[in-house]
Amino acid sequence: MDKNSSPKADKAPQTPPEAPFTMFIQLDGKSPVPSQFRTPGTFTITRLQSPAGLPDRITKLSPVPALLVSISLNSLASSSYRVWTADKLIPTSIVHPFRSNVIDFDSQPRCWAGSAFDYVHYSVPRQGLDDIAEDLGFGRVNDYRLAVLEDDLVVAQITKGVLPFLGRSDRLSVLALDQFGLILGAHLIQRYGVLQKTARPSKGGLAPWQKRRASDLLHGNMHGRIRLADVARECGLSVSHFARSFKISFGTSTHQWLSQHRIDHAKQLMSQTKLSLIDIAIQSGFNDQAAFTHTFHQLVGVSPGRWRRRFLGNKPQKQQDPARN
Repeated sequence: MDKNSSPKADKAPQTPPEAPFTMFIQLDGKSPVPSQFRTPGTFTITRLQSPAGLPDRITKLSPVPALLVSISLNSLASSSYRVWTADKLIPTSIVHPFRSNVIDFDSQPRCWAGSAFDYVHYSVPRQGLDDIAEDLGFGRVNDYRLAVLEDDLVVAQITKGVLPFLGRSDRLSVLALDQFGLILGAHLIQRYGVLQKTARPSKGGLAPWQKRRASDLLHGNMHGRIRLADVARECGLSVSHFARSFKISFGTSTHQWLSQHRIDHAKQLMSQTKLSLIDIAIQSGFNDQAAFTHTFHQLVGVSPGRWRRRFLGNKPQKQQDPARN
């Protein structure tokens, strides 16, 4: 797309889906457990822990066509774990950590764990998967193969990346969750989808006007509350096409780009103002000082306070006027 072309969308505009979110549910072993667990109709990540297991099996339901991706964080003995799809018991063995299940909600999956467990569940709507598949050139994916206790390194790595944020005050922004959903969706399509054709090559990066528009929108939404779909629509692209093109153009994902921009903005405030670290954290798009410190240390290698002291210590001192002595 050249710089003079108009921001015309690849396909007809659609109403963006509900915002994704995360949940952390800790059962205490005493509270009654419902026989049915209903997920929302959007991309969600749920961590479910229990110190005592389940008294009976649970049926998992979704209000929209979707895939259920479940990954165990701990081991379970073969005698303490059961899975059913379409009322059929699936043969299972010992559950090793970070083994994955991929099951279509249409089969009304049921599960039972008779001892302590710790699971992460992803609910992935089929509409989002269809959009990703179409943009990648696969066309509509009509079916996904059943996987139980699969050794899937990609799902394991995605889960390890998101795990530290589940249950914390500094939750992942919707922009970051949109990015996680795209990565997971593309992987599910290519590994578990029953595909009719191969993907077409990437179209390349963003046009100059698209790069400017995306940068302006992300600059103006440092808290990360803007949806990836909103930025993509402003650039006239589908969500997955925009995310792929953005990474080609900037060398990083939108969420990582925004994190670096927040840190650069915080450095500027620390070096040029006397604001407290908590005020700098808020003005740089972080929910609190703890989240700011964690991200700053992760990207810079030192805490914000230490960085500020080093900067001020290395700053040249103004020479005094001899006439004033």
